[in-house]
Amino acid sequence: MLPLEKIKSQFTESAALKLRVAEELSDSIGRMAQMMADAVAHGGKLLICGNGGSAADAQHFAAELIGRLARERGAIPAIALTTDTSILTAVANDYSFDNVFKRQVEGLGKPGDILIALSTSGNSENVIRALKSALQMQMKTIALLGKGGGRLATLADEVIVVPSASSQRIQEVHITIVHVWCELIEDILYPN
Repeated sequence: MLPLEKIKSQFTESAALKLRVAEELSDSIGRMAQMMADAVAHGGKLLICGNGGSAADAQHFAAELIGRLARERGAIPAIALTTDTSILTAVANDYSFDNVFKRQVEGLGKPGDILIALSTSGNSENVIRALKSALQMQMKTIALLGKGGGRLATLADEVIVVPSASSQRIQEVHITIVHVWCELIEDILYPN
């Protein structure tokens, strides 16, 4: 017998959380999309980082912006700091894993850029260090979090905390927010 009730409850729980986020956080989501589009319009780029599933979401976000989400348009400058294995392993080996994103922010970032930090817990040391470096470099910072926000919630310029303690539900909402951001950024930068 298949666990149909468990399957249905997983989908129901996911949908309910997404509806709650839509109701409570749409203004913040829209404001952050505008912030990212404005940065790009003024010559900035988006640097994106996270660990595990959040690393995959960072890569997905950059891919949608460089490629396209919904329509033909120019490439939007975005870099996932999670994808270069040579940099990641060199920095982890020579410094520490806590510095794998920080060093990339220092090497690739500039004032006018935005660092987008993804973390279900908000307490990933390597993401915290990257965000602190971005702030020191006069970059803007956005944190997409869960589980109460953790330490990152008190550091970033703009914060969205998904109201859940479940990593999988948080990540499902994060990728939905990423897709909404991509579409809004496309609409702002390429209105026709």
